[in-house]
Amino acid sequence: MSSWMSALAGGVLIGLAATLLLWLTGRIAGISGILGGVIMPSKGEWGWRVAFLVGLIGAGAAWLWWVPGAFVPRQGFPPLLLVVAGLLVGFGTRMSNGCTSGHGVCGLGRLSPRSMVAVMVFMATAIATTYIVRHVA
Repeated sequence: MSSWMSALAGGVLIGLAATLLLWLTGRIAGISGILGGVIMPSKGEWGWRVAFLVGLIGAGAAWLWWVPGAFVPRQGFPPLLLVVAGLLVGFGTRMSNGCTSGHGVCGLGRLSPRSMVAVMVFMATAIATTYIVRHVA
């Protein structure tokens, strides 16, 4: 399957999952918030969160089984740098009260002004970081 078709299929599935979660539970599909609720659960909130995360991981595993070689890990990234980057993403999601999935997929779909600002900050930061990593550092 070509890369644009994979991207299109992935985007459709993400949108479908976010829509179904909102319709069926009234919850926003913000992955950092869903994971946070598994780590520090509220009463009656744990089951659907675990089911969503298992489905997320299971869908990726199924795709890898169905299309061998679909995921090709990038080489040459120092593990410590990846850990620091992951921690910074987690810190950023806490600061903005949501992650790219919650703000970008769900918030923009609901025409949330707060999500629009958050996504503009996410994108500006991503563009600046990419430029620095590829052209300055």
